[in-house]
Amino acid sequence: MKSFATLLKKISKLRILVIGDVMLDHYIWGDATRISPEAPVPVVDIAKDTWTAGGAANVALNIASLGAQCTVAGFVADDEAGRKLTAILNERGITTLPTPGTGSTIVKTRVLVQHQQLCRLDRESAPAAYQFSAKSAETLLHDAVTAADAVILSDYAKGILTDELVAKITKLARAAGKFIALDPKPKRKLKFRDLDLITPNRRESYELAAIEPDPHTPYPAEEICRRIHRTHATRNLVVTMGEDGMLLSANGKVTRTIPTAAREVFDVSGAGDTALASLVLALAAGAKLEHAAHFSNAASGVVVGKLGTATVTPEELLAYVAHAN
Repeated sequence: MKSFATLLKKISKLRILVIGDVMLDHYIWGDATRISPEAPVPVVDIAKDTWTAGGAANVALNIASLGAQCTVAGFVADDEAGRKLTAILNERGITTLPTPGTGSTIVKTRVLVQHQQLCRLDRESAPAAYQFSAKSAETLLHDAVTAADAVILSDYAKGILTDELVAKITKLARAAGKFIALDPKPKRKLKFRDLDLITPNRRESYELAAIEPDPHTPYPAEEICRRIHRTHATRNLVVTMGEDGMLLSANGKVTRTIPTAAREVFDVSGAGDTALASLVLALAAGAKLEHAAHFSNAASGVVVGKLGTATVTPEELLAYVAHAN
């Protein structure tokens, strides 16, 4: 716990740049006690609506919640959802760098009945609407990359991160000597190399390694890590394994597995964002990979015990670790 407190002090001095698919998470909370006479579906009596930042914007919220300064770059339209999302971020002290685009702000609406998700409604434009050129990215992001201690690429497969843009940001980060990480969505076949960290989940790790999952055989950790490193030359790989914890790999070799820290799981929404944000913060603050993974594991354990897309504060994390010990 003392080591986490020291790490949190170092984290409070960091500035992180997040680039990716930002979105607004909308929650409709209510109850359903009857079936509609119009169709065999429940009628939801709405009690309240809440909004928070989602996607790459939730990564930014987690960074700010843990005490670091954060700038986030992503497409935000001049619409009601965009203004609400910007206000949420600015209220938390997060600087926003809206990127060029023509679509509407991405909104995910989740309907929760008695604290369980009934359905999700998505509002978004075609991926091309969110893309901008690497040339404009260099103009827009050069100073932000230079000022940051680390850069996070948060891909939600909505279109803003392209091969060209990832290559440009990687080049900028390398030239400035900055730590750079990616949370990938391999179904998009995004090209990337020479990153400091990637954080796929179990299913995504199979896709990145081009291995077909076999439910009758154990997870092929060594082969997956070796293949991903051969293709992407990533220094550190952390595979989030859900209830099985985290698999750590350095330069293509498995180093160890960290068991999950979660005591109770109510909602996994945004847990990957928390894992990514806390891992990068710990590593950027000078922690070794294993220590950073324990820190991230604890942060994720707090978040999955909350309902909805959530974040963790230093006080919550320290209290969680103290209770666990």
